[in-house]
Order: sequence, then C-alpha cells, then structure tokens
Amino acid sequence: MSQYVAESGMPVLIERYEQLVAYFEQACKPRANWKIGTEYEKVAVWAANGHAVPFTGGIEEILRRLAERYDWEPIVEDGRVVALHGAAAAITLEPGGQLELSGQQCDSVHCAHSEFKEHVKQIVTVGDELGVAFLGLGMQPISTLAAIEWVPKKRYGIMGPYMLRVGSLGQRMMKQTATVQVNIDYGSEGDAMTKLRTGMGIAPLLTAMFANSPISDGRLNGFLSFRGHIWTDTDPARCGLLPFVFDRNCGFSDYVEYALDVPMYFLVREGRWIDMTAFTFRRFWTEGYAGERATLADWNAHLTTLFPEFRLKGYIEARSIDSQAPELMLAAPALIKGIFYDDDCLGAAWDMVKRWSWEERLALYHDVHRQALRTRIGGLEVRELAWELVQIAEAGLQRQRQATNGESEALYLERLRDLVHRGRCPAELIVEKWNGTWRREPTRLVEGSAYHIAA
Repeated sequence: MSQYVAESGMPVLIERYEQLVAYFEQACKPRANWKIGTEYEKVAVWAANGHAVPFTGGIEEILRRLAERYDWEPIVEDGRVVALHGAAAAITLEPGGQLELSGQQCDSVHCAHSEFKEHVKQIVTVGDELGVAFLGLGMQPISTLAAIEWVPKKRYGIMGPYMLRVGSLGQRMMKQTATVQVNIDYGSEGDAMTKLRTGMGIAPLLTAMFANSPISDGRLNGFLSFRGHIWTDTDPARCGLLPFVFDRNCGFSDYVEYALDVPMYFLVREGRWIDMTAFTFRRFWTEGYAGERATLADWNAHLTTLFPEFRLKGYIEARSIDSQAPELMLAAPALIKGIFYDDDCLGAAWDMVKRWSWEERLALYHDVHRQALRTRIGGLEVRELAWELVQIAEAGLQRQRQATNGESEALYLERLRDLVHRGRCPAELIVEKWNGTWRREPTRLVEGSAYHIAA
C-alpha cells in the first residue's frame, strides 16, 4: 500500500467537480515521457522455521540496518522506523511486515532489473545476518493470521477493524499476501481508458499466469492464487473488476464517480489520523467533517485506498499478479510494457477478451484463482490465451527495441514463456515440491523458495 505523503504548501480545496477530473487530465504525458515503475512485495520468514518475522525485533531492525549501511533515509512514526526513503525509490511495509520496494520510474525493464538486483543484494545481506529469509511466494506460507504482528502504522489501525466489517478476508489481505505491481503512464483520456479497459479484460489471465500462493497456514489451501481469491472477499466497494470500464464511452468522469462513492479510510490533519470510514468521499467533499474540507491531497490519498485489479491514479497500476521468485519478478513489468506501450499490441490484447460478457468475465475472474491456466472460457483454456498474450508482449518489446536501438527486454519473458508453453503456473511447481522433495516441511520450503544474491 502506498506510503501516505503529507501535503506540502497551502492545501488546495476542492471547490469544483472539474478539479477531480483535472487530477487525471494533468497526469497525461507524451509518449516520449512514458516510464515503467514496479513495486515488489516480499514476505519475510525466520529461516529456521518458516514463521513470519515480526515487526518488533525483526522487520524494524532490517530497516534500521538498511538505513545505516545503504543510501536510505528512515521514515519514523511514533518513534518506530516504518519505511525508508531513497533518491528515486522507497521501501515501505505492508501491514504484516511484507517488505515492498517501490521502484524508480524507469525507461526500460533493464533499469528495473538493475535496481531490483541491488535491492535483493541489500535485503539478503541484512537478512542473512538476522536469520531472515525473503520468499518468492505470493503469501505467508506458515504463520496464521493471528500469529503475525501488525506494523504499527496509524493507517493500519483504522483499516484493520474496518476490514472485519466489510468482508471476511480483508485482514488476510493486509497481513499475509504479497504482490508485484506494475505502473504505466497514459497519454490522453482515451489512451487511459483503453489501457484501463484492456487491463481489466486481461486481469484474470495475468492472475493465472503468475499464480503463486498455494500454501498458507502451513498447508495447501486449495487455490493456486489464494492471494487473488482473498481480494474477492476483502471489500466489494473498492476491489475486483469494474464493470463501467467496459463501456466504450467511459472516461475520467466515470472513474471519478466510482471513487466518490467508495468509503474513505482516513483523513490526516497536522499529524492526526482521523477515522473516516463512515464517510464516502462524496459526502466528505459536500458536507465536510469537524470543520475540515476536502483538498486535492485528500483526493490523492483516497485514490490510493481503492484496490481494483487495475487502478487509475496519476498513472495506471496493474495489481493482479502474485509476488514471484526473483527469476520471474521482471517478467511482470516486461509483459505489461510489451503489451501496453505498443498500440498494435494493446489492440491485439483487447481483441482477445472483448467479446466476453460481464458474467463470463466474473466467472473467469473467480475460477482462475483455483485452476489458473487450466480454466476454460469460450471453449478455450486460459493456457492458450496466456500463450498468445506472451507472444503479443514479445512483439511489442521487439518493436520498442527497434525504435530505441536498445537491447531487447524480451529476455525477461523467457522463464514465463517456458512455463506458459508447458501450461504451468509457478504455484503448480510449488505444490509438486511441497508434496514431493520438500516433504511438507517448512524448512525445505524456505530453502527452496528463498531469495539469494545472484552470482
């Protein structure tokens, strides 16, 4: 989840509806300025037993050592180190101590690869000193929800109790799951809506290709992407697929209307975190609260608390992918860049999924969590669609390479290409090892899925 950034300078009050729409309009960028940004979440466990590392005496100490040894500035809340700030990136914590690198905005996946490689080196070096392993999995595999310490951030103190009121799996989402998210730019309102629509259309395919969370609470959970399933019962007001984006006439104002009617989480004033879960943003904007009026900073913060499969902010965020082993992490931004930054490829991806009804989309969205690439829709297995999607991405990356005369980024798709060609997702390999050579032993799971420093 995004780190809250306090508003600098004088607050800008929201006086007109047009300001909400303009927030997105002002984020449009010419193609020459488009970047790719990746956010990598990782679960941390004690190497000796596979249990989640607590914040106190574990994750916080990792942050302290990273700050002391590398070029990171600690972010402190109530005397506790809860994040790190760098020159072009940040390290933040999810509610259960999942460590997230919010990477820099890169021109290429090669740039992202260099950054991620250095990040892995740093966290593995510090983790080894403390007996901590970072796992290439989409959720905590051994520790139960109750056994995982909450990160002491004020926003989580508001969100945690609220989750119990709106769904049955929200706290699991907060404390146990990990994902890799990819951020892309848009050039115009039409471009943004095309990307958002296509993203929502292929979201179930992305979940199936990267499914990687079959183990939780120390046993197989019956899903290949349990992380994906958890989002289906987290908070229906702010999660899942958005039906209005499939309307060809959809625009920024439609997303504004959606966001206005989602309940808020919090309001921050002079360091005070105010519980606003009883208010939609529309109500706060029109009525105010305790003398406070809505500002553009409040709007920005609210947009970061919406969790659809593809999210619109000052950029578009792909959110459908389980966290991966290091060798597959860069496949996510490579796939997204190949598809979304080439007009022909974006159109080809949409052509794959445009004929499905809303009911078919919903059924597929739910079914891939258990069956991944073996799910069927319209007489086809998702495996066949995923294979086509990889080929589309490769073509897009090839054309982008030719345009820049650079090294092809398609090399980051090789491992994914091999898996999809065999009709396998990462979770199926984990299940085979868990039932086989790992003998369902947590220590073997850790040894087999832990991050290591690349030679």
